[in-house]
Amino acid sequence: MLIEIHMIQNHGPANLNRDDLGAPKTCIFGGFTRARISSQCLKRSIRRSPEFSAALEKDGGVRTRRLIELIAKEAADEGNPPKEQHCKAIRKVFEEGGVGLKKDENTFDALFFLPQSAIQKMGAAVRDGNGNLGKKFAEIIGEFVKTPDIALCGRMTEFDAKEPFKVLKGKFTVEAALSAAHAISTHAVVNEVDYFTAADDVPGQDAGAAHVNEAMFNSACFYKHFVIDFEQLKTNLGGDEELAKTTIRCFLEAAVKANPSGKQHSHAAFNPPDGVLVEIKTRQATPISYANAFADPVPEKSTRGLIGESIARLGQYAHELIEGYGVEAERFWFSPGLRHRLTWIDRQKKEHEQEQPVDGSREFDKFDTFVGEVMRTVESPTAPVEAGI
Repeated sequence: MLIEIHMIQNHGPANLNRDDLGAPKTCIFGGFTRARISSQCLKRSIRRSPEFSAALEKDGGVRTRRLIELIAKEAADEGNPPKEQHCKAIRKVFEEGGVGLKKDENTFDALFFLPQSAIQKMGAAVRDGNGNLGKKFAEIIGEFVKTPDIALCGRMTEFDAKEPFKVLKGKFTVEAALSAAHAISTHAVVNEVDYFTAADDVPGQDAGAAHVNEAMFNSACFYKHFVIDFEQLKTNLGGDEELAKTTIRCFLEAAVKANPSGKQHSHAAFNPPDGVLVEIKTRQATPISYANAFADPVPEKSTRGLIGESIARLGQYAHELIEGYGVEAERFWFSPGLRHRLTWIDRQKKEHEQEQPVDGSREFDKFDTFVGEVMRTVESPTAPVEAGI
């Protein structure tokens, strides 16, 4: 079973995801410059969101190069700072195990992605101080990972493993159950420059601003696409189907409600999506992106407006691919108050009958009802689903 999520989301002026020069990320698509939010940025904002935290009540993953510090903190007595001898002992274990570390620092060369419970167990092993610490670390790290964020996003940590970590070869890799596209704008964009100044609250003899600078931003309507492989997710969670379903529900809510944090204190572009399409595929498990609906960019001015035209493009293109390839799926469409419907134009009908709902899609005007019906189908794919309106 595949769960696919497609969203149209218009953000106000913002710089949600910066490149190495501090400008909003862009790409060329269809021969035009588009605004872009990287998949890594989207996944992190979802993984760290309050909505997704409900799936992590038992155990959440920590992705860091500062694992030594975290283990030492767990090893320290409650309320006390980490002990230097603990840091040295932990560093020695990882160095001997082949993990690259920065010179004179307790920082790895590569990111490690481990459950919080594993870090706590390693801290306890350091605190107890009995037996072979390296062997205990290897046993703890090698335990089966049953953590929703690692199960979704996967894990790949490469290093030249030596004793005692040789037994871990191949155990660090977790095949991701989630595929996430870079969000791209449905229209062409040109980054703008914000010239800003800061005044000194305590005036002196000097005239003018106390600080002058420039920052780049843009405003864009994005198409976002995510795919979850349910069987891979369940496998990654040790066959725990209930946890897999909880993970899907929390991910769907977080994908819709979470926003990247970049420059939000100076832009506050907290704009929820205007349209969300979920497709659940059980017979023909082939993911399909509808990004090519926007290969020709939505024009600056259209009768439907930018958001309305973007959703209309999505509906028309989705219908054509569904009909053309015979794509079978349960489809659910949500738009607040059903302000926008997901439709296509049938030119063969009379003008007042031309606008048709996309094949088999059920429409919802309330998000909670929408999520509830999506999850009912995930739990019982063949069960009938009532419309939300």
